[in-house]
Amino acid sequence: MKNLILLFVICFCSIFYSCDSKNKILKTETANDLKEISFITSDSIKIYGDLYEKDKSSPIILLFHQGGSNARAEYDSIIPKLISQGFNVLAIDQRMGGQYYGGYNRTVAQIKDHIFGNPYSYCDAYNNLEGALNYVIGSGFTGNKILWGSSYSASLAIKLGNNHQTDISGVLAFSPASGGSMKNCLPDPYFESLKIPLLIFRPPNEMKSENSKTQFEKARRFGHQTYAAINGVHGSSMLVKERVGADTSKAWEVVNLFLAKFKND
Repeated sequence: MKNLILLFVICFCSIFYSCDSKNKILKTETANDLKEISFITSDSIKIYGDLYEKDKSSPIILLFHQGGSNARAEYDSIIPKLISQGFNVLAIDQRMGGQYYGGYNRTVAQIKDHIFGNPYSYCDAYNNLEGALNYVIGSGFTGNKILWGSSYSASLAIKLGNNHQTDISGVLAFSPASGGSMKNCLPDPYFESLKIPLLIFRPPNEMKSENSKTQFEKARRFGHQTYAAINGVHGSSMLVKERVGADTSKAWEVVNLFLAKFKND
């Protein structure tokens, strides 16, 4: 009996440790200088994130997750690929997020009213993205700064890119949201005034929508790049083979070609 109890304890601890490890900062072997960071927004919300730093003169990608998600879970297989290409990376947990893809959203977890539902809207998260940009500028990163958004954060990234064109070098927008909840922060009005490189991605099922087709046409009319993935799912996960259930190499080729222009010579 004692042996059975001991075996149960050992198995439980092993499972717990395995699960708990997935909630820790992304595999530390992907970067020598890695730290959890935080900053305070203009309306006093503490935003948590993970900074993967190569050196401050290298380009940096600011990663923003989709609704119901969090930085570590959504980007766990994407960040190592970006680091391997010489990019610094900052991935934050916005105030609109959760446990999608696993893990948890550190920012949402510490919002006082989250027990009764998140009191914020998707548009309210704009200053989270702006705060991340201010953080990397204030921390002395001098290389090119690239925004990367997923779903609602893709729309907000386009807005941020438009409003800070002297600080930002380019924007990648994966499935930029444009539903009713985004009516006060739609991305389309910025296509004409945005002069820095923009690349918009959508998976095949989203391209069946007239709204998506119209968005692509408008973006191209003002000189922006669009890509309808051969395979794909919503948001940045269209780059993750396990989530797509099919090859994602073509989509990565397009991403890497876009990013190549921002690398240090």
